[in-house]
Amino acid sequence: MAGSKTPDRRPTVMEGPGGPLIVTEDESLLDDLLRLCAAAGTEPEVVFTAPPRATSWDNAPLVLVGAESAARVRGAARRKGVLLVGRDLDDAEVWRRGVEVGADHVLCLPDAESWLVDRIADVAEGVTEPALTVGVVGGRGGAGASTLACALAVTAARTGRRTMLVDGDPLGGGLDILLGAERTGGLRWPDLADSRGRVNSGALEESLPRLDSLSVLSWDRGDSVLIPPQAMRSVLGAARRRGGVVVVDMPRRVDDTVAETLAQIDVGLLVVPAELRAVAAATRVAAAVSMVLKDLRIVVRGPFGSALDDSEVARLIGLPLAGQLPPEPALTDALSGTGPPGSSGRGPLARFCTAFLAQALPSGGSVTV
Repeated sequence: MAGSKTPDRRPTVMEGPGGPLIVTEDESLLDDLLRLCAAAGTEPEVVFTAPPRATSWDNAPLVLVGAESAARVRGAARRKGVLLVGRDLDDAEVWRRGVEVGADHVLCLPDAESWLVDRIADVAEGVTEPALTVGVVGGRGGAGASTLACALAVTAARTGRRTMLVDGDPLGGGLDILLGAERTGGLRWPDLADSRGRVNSGALEESLPRLDSLSVLSWDRGDSVLIPPQAMRSVLGAARRRGGVVVVDMPRRVDDTVAETLAQIDVGLLVVPAELRAVAAATRVAAAVSMVLKDLRIVVRGPFGSALDDSEVARLIGLPLAGQLPPEPALTDALSGTGPPGSSGRGPLARFCTAFLAQALPSGGSVTV
């Protein structure tokens, strides 16, 4: 066999910039790499026992070079996204060859199979920067966490960012109702409860109910369904890989599934009414959440009493202050049917969301939370 060929195995191709380029002359390694590409849902270009064409080398989103074929690409232009794949971690020659071809990583099979499948799938999906993921939790019942979560997502979507709102509280009544999207077609959590492994981020986004540029993953009106930690890991991981902003409305308890959610969150907002009992309850919630999520901040909701202002609430709980939400009478009217929280772009809630996202997601797109 010589030159380029199309492999006989034709997996379903995911949306994205195309499959990787495989350069090898080891049939056994080729079989393994084709199997891993199939698992990642993409179809590679294969160059067997011949140097790759310059166009293939330059344009492939990822290049997998067998360690035995390093000499065939030694003269190729240096580029990012080259992985040298070997079999023996103790073979010093593998590492030397990796340096010679300018490989980003040197990996050995079968040890690195899981990592390599994820890397190939990232390429197939066109993954870039992961989404800024914000978790919102109430310090007590009725604190307004769901309202803030919806407003953050609506605000992010209004600025043109790809946004997904995830309802992580099965007992919360459903964020789709708060958004006025309970009749909008699309998958809900019970449809995704059996998710395992890697979920295609593009397919997830397309399958969910949408309000303009905002995707919503909520609950249906049926019986409560247990979401295993593996399903939360797969679904939330797919949401993050799509980029933009992901907002998760979270319950106050911390079980295995919630702990999995917290592990994927960049910054958490704990909503606390300016009341002594709310502060006492929020302190317990903060202690549980902070065991997993290290960046947790306080949002204090008014009205404010003479003894408890926003800085005092944050001091009593022992967490940094993200901001305050003064009373907003117009919000009650909005929740009665004139639009989702934050949709008007006016009032204290919308101003807080705009300021928070401007600080967390500057125009350059990098996260500075």
